[in-house]
Amino acid sequence: MVNPFATLKSVVRFGRIETNRVERRMQRAANVHDLRRIAKRRLPGGVFDYIDGAAEDERTYVANEQAFAQAVFSPRVLAGVGSIDTSSTLLGQKVPFPLVLAPTGFTRIADPQGELAVARAAHSAQLPYTLSTLSTRSIEEVRSVSDGRLWFQVYAWRDRGLVKEMVQRAADARYEALMLTVDTAVLGRRERDVRRGFSLPPSIGPKTFIDGALHPSWTFSFLKNEPIRFANVVGNSVGDGASPVTLSDYVNTQFDPNLSWEDIDWLRSIWQGPILVKGIQRVEDAVTASNMGVSGIILSNHGGRQLDGSPATFSLISPVADAVNGTTEIFVDGGVRRGSDVVKAVAAGATGAMIGRAYLYGLGAGGEQGVRKVLNWFQADIERTMYLIGARSMSELDRTFLAQQ
Repeated sequence: MVNPFATLKSVVRFGRIETNRVERRMQRAANVHDLRRIAKRRLPGGVFDYIDGAAEDERTYVANEQAFAQAVFSPRVLAGVGSIDTSSTLLGQKVPFPLVLAPTGFTRIADPQGELAVARAAHSAQLPYTLSTLSTRSIEEVRSVSDGRLWFQVYAWRDRGLVKEMVQRAADARYEALMLTVDTAVLGRRERDVRRGFSLPPSIGPKTFIDGALHPSWTFSFLKNEPIRFANVVGNSVGDGASPVTLSDYVNTQFDPNLSWEDIDWLRSIWQGPILVKGIQRVEDAVTASNMGVSGIILSNHGGRQLDGSPATFSLISPVADAVNGTTEIFVDGGVRRGSDVVKAVAAGATGAMIGRAYLYGLGAGGEQGVRKVLNWFQADIERTMYLIGARSMSELDRTFLAQQ
């Protein structure tokens, strides 16, 4: 006779009780999109839309992700894949997998630790982290929490003296590379921010009081921590965000629309390390940058946040790789949400990929633990994908692993 209690005992399993409240919040998340949903619940609407939103109709934002989704693998089977080597080399130094954490401004609106949390997570994963000029933790503060690889992103301020001062500070703090962003002659029209009346730092007033009240943990953290500032320019005449300002007003009055190729030579005169150019969106510009001897180009449309209607970045990789022919490193930024996207990018001809929103969703969902979770997923995704397509190492990846469409 069957003993129902014995049958029940054989199938009942009680999971370990998670005592860490942040891990408990994220324990059902399986991917970056799940963390996005958690971040959307936790953050006030205006804050989430600042992180998540893009320019105008957000078509480029969508196109970035769709381009990766539409790229199809051509797997090799019976390839004798015994072990996988996901490591690669970026700017002459080895990394466990070819990923860079992109610069994101005003990161502390997602979590009070902001850039410090991201830098620690990147160091733990042995990946480069790029600090934004418009960061809310300073060049020196970020170095104080990380002995890892740090790159510094530069905007072209009208005040070149200020740029020179920040570059020198980055050199003194042992930052490895400069990343010049070239797609912000003016700020793109980010219509979610317009509708919200969103300012930096977020202001608590009639428009935002209810939103803040519905997200008490974020509001409490925001109010109990030190004021959010553009930490790298505190005390300068350009304004440090002490008073709420729309980002478009700030950028359009402080950044120099006259930025030209000559400014790369000027940067080289004040910086001895590698220089990367972020915001390349056409083959001819990639070739020009390569001919000028930059160490890397970043195919980027600012995550769709600048010009709506610019090309999806994945579509640029192969033609740019053919045109520059190995003379400079190629990174792709925009729409990267999984490790399989990194594999696709490298197979198409990129040196590596960059993520911004992906780790911000993790930061908004679970602080530093959320960022670490994202990076762990990426590494596991890359390894699993390489097993499944029959590639033993990053150096083996080429376009034969992608189906022709």
